Amino acid sequence: MKTVSPALAAHITGEVTTLASCWRLDRTDGWVRGFTDHDQDIVFEGVTYVAATGFLPSAVKSGSDLSVDNLDIEGFLDDDALKAADLSAGLFDGARIEVFLVNWAALGQGKLILRKGWLGEVKRADQRFSAEIRGLANLLQQTHGKLYSRLCRVDLGSSECTVNLAPLSDDATVDEVVAADQIIITTARPSGFFTFGKATFLTGANAGASNEVLLHDQQTIRFFVPMTRPIAVGDTVRLVTGCDKTPETCHAKFGNILNFRGEPHIPGNDKVFSYPVR
Repeated sequence: MKTVSPALAAHITGEVTTLASCWRLDRTDGWVRGFTDHDQDIVFEGVTYVAATGFLPSAVKSGSDLSVDNLDIEGFLDDDALKAADLSAGLFDGARIEVFLVNWAALGQGKLILRKGWLGEVKRADQRFSAEIRGLANLLQQTHGKLYSRLCRVDLGSSECTVNLAPLSDDATVDEVVAADQIIITTARPSGFFTFGKATFLTGANAGASNEVLLHDQQTIRFFVPMTRPIAVGDTVRLVTGCDKTPETCHAKFGNILNFRGEPHIPGNDKVFSYPVR
């Protein structure tokens, strides 16, 4: 059941309305921005909902059968608000979204919340984007719990892993840019030390963006995917060691086999389909 102030409810049921749709976007890094389909900016609850970036929400539909009631929003990319590079860098992954109605002529009447949720799949083409808003019912479709796995299930350095990543991390300077997914640095670490690890840019155009390391070969670092913004010589990147999730690496590289979270000795499909050896 939706709650709305009596004044706003009376206005909505009137013959003439001055309603505007607004949506508020809260990224996980604290970035907050508001947008509206009104022809002027709206300042509501301390947030400015800009009208420069037009958007078109799809029809809002809710059901009582716990079906997923997703909502799509389309709009234009704007260098001052929604940047294509930020979308590609994953800065909007998991962002919270709230869509609501206000009476722009009497903002003191409050708001009528149409949908709350999280940002799902984002598509972009040319200068437009399409974002999916996933509601609470979407959580019922997610797989929960733990599955048996030959490899370790947890992330390196997590509370279950317990490995201290501080002495296994280095801040390096980019000496040469080979490609958008490959750089040359100076490091005393042996080859393979950062393979499957994490690289986070501290300075430069990619500051704050992270990428997984596909390969560490001597002084060469190659990422899984190209960086969305140009890499420049002199950029600082923080490199964290990687783990291939095998018990052999857990024991030999980290001495952490007691906290290994995998089941490498449980028979798998190869055991089921095997036959006796005479």
